[in-house]
Amino acid sequence: MATVANREAYFETGLEVLADVGYGGLKLAEVCNRLGVTTGSFYHYFASWPAFTRDLVSYWVQDRTVRLIDAIREVSDPRSRIEAIIQVGLSLPHRAEAAIRSWSSVDPHVLAVQSEVDRARYKILYDSAIEIVNDVRQAEVYASWAVYVFIGYEQAILPREPGTFGWIARYMLDALDSGSFASVPR
Repeated sequence: MATVANREAYFETGLEVLADVGYGGLKLAEVCNRLGVTTGSFYHYFASWPAFTRDLVSYWVQDRTVRLIDAIREVSDPRSRIEAIIQVGLSLPHRAEAAIRSWSSVDPHVLAVQSEVDRARYKILYDSAIEIVNDVRQAEVYASWAVYVFIGYEQAILPREPGTFGWIARYMLDALDSGSFASVPR
């Protein structure tokens, strides 16, 4: 095992492990084996396994949410922004995201982070929708619907079909454009 890995490689491998075998399979030996490194190499970058898992979750937030939302906010047209959100949603590592959501059911820190991610994703959708419809209730309903569908897509045991998910997301956007959410009760 003469391979050298950097911190990002550990994080990306950790996300791959989560995607492949879930939270229960996220182990030091599995990460090191996949990278072809020793545990000594791991401890060069991380003080402990708990330090790694906290940093892994932070990396996931920064790389898969904050960085992407910051880039999407640069799109000036709100409809184009939502189209960009749809493309990002289709490209995320859904099995890893599902594993993190499962992990959040047993780890309060991960739950707090998952909640932050859900709120950030809701907010970019809401902010974009309000620019299209200029109606708080319709924007709230659209953003909630989009987040609910996205979470369901990640959590479902059914095969993931990006074409179908993309169609659903665009159908929802068309419904927003048409003002279909105006009559949704509280």
